[in-house]
Amino acid sequence: MDLKTTLRSRPMRYGFSVASVLLVTFVFTLLRDRTNATTVALAFLVMILSSATFFGRNPALVASFIAMLCFNYFFLPPFHTFTIGDPENLVAWAAFTLTAIIAGELSAYARRRARESERLYAELQAAFESATEAEALKQSEKLKSALLDAVTHDLRTPLTSIKAAVTTLLDSEGGHRTIELDGRERAEFLDIINEETDRLNRFIESMVELARVEAGVASNAGRLANVEEIVFTALDRAGRLLGDHKVRIDLEPELPLIHVDARAIAEVVYNLIDNAVKYSPEGSLITISAKAHGNVVIISVMDEGHGIPEELRERVFEKFVRVAGDHAKGLGIGLAIARGIVEAQNGIITARPGENGRGTKVILRLPIGGE
Repeated sequence: MDLKTTLRSRPMRYGFSVASVLLVTFVFTLLRDRTNATTVALAFLVMILSSATFFGRNPALVASFIAMLCFNYFFLPPFHTFTIGDPENLVAWAAFTLTAIIAGELSAYARRRARESERLYAELQAAFESATEAEALKQSEKLKSALLDAVTHDLRTPLTSIKAAVTTLLDSEGGHRTIELDGRERAEFLDIINEETDRLNRFIESMVELARVEAGVASNAGRLANVEEIVFTALDRAGRLLGDHKVRIDLEPELPLIHVDARAIAEVVYNLIDNAVKYSPEGSLITISAKAHGNVVIISVMDEGHGIPEELRERVFEKFVRVAGDHAKGLGIGLAIARGIVEAQNGIITARPGENGRGTKVILRLPIGGE
């Protein structure tokens, strides 16, 4: 049995309370010639308050009764009798007794209220944790539902287009033609199939890359890489996406080599170009720039779209976070993937407004080789 359990037992609570009073009596009996009744009374009160605090009301009441008897018998003349000779001592004895009882009661009451407060706090904490857990589960379910809807949309849209194009082509072939197509129209349907297949492939690649980033296996085995090659690799791949958008390339001459995985960073730049195309008007300008600054090279992609609200400029790099009104334009994982890749290369990625506060400028800061 440990000490805490021992002190909680009924006999021990009463025993310690009475023993504390007897100890005070013994000590002050030895010192009676050098102390007065007031000092003894205060010592008894301290023991009674301690009993009330640690052991409860009833042990404190028993202690106060024993203290009253000891105070009268040993410390009020005539000594060793229960007779009180001086009326002033009778008043002192009565005051001590009432004070001891009231102080013990108040201390015990405060102790009970403290225990009740602790119990209520524990209940409130448990209720709060339960509510928080329920809210977390609710949010998780909502996120799963939103993710499922988005994934379904991003898979179904290209598949629907491919199915329609293939069906049309099949209906135009064979001996039971229901649709007549010339060579140009047939080529257009084949282009649709090709573009939507690429779109589907990009979507699957994005999901795989996100899984790699979250698993912590995003490539970080960098080598010295040429910034110009990275930018033009991304641009070549994004050629089909650009449509009527204009592109301006602003690369500082003789840029130093950077210590990164060139393929991974080209993927990031491609992703930023893809976003710039999605979220800016047809015919608007997309600017890709790069310059050296200190021990990093800064690569940026800027569009002329509606921009990102200030409160979302950090959150857009989280999974499934999209700017209001962009719900039909993806899952909101592209920038999350980009951040994972860039940080794995010891780089930094941020978003800020474009020139004159128009559009969005996403900035990569990547370490120069040898740094």
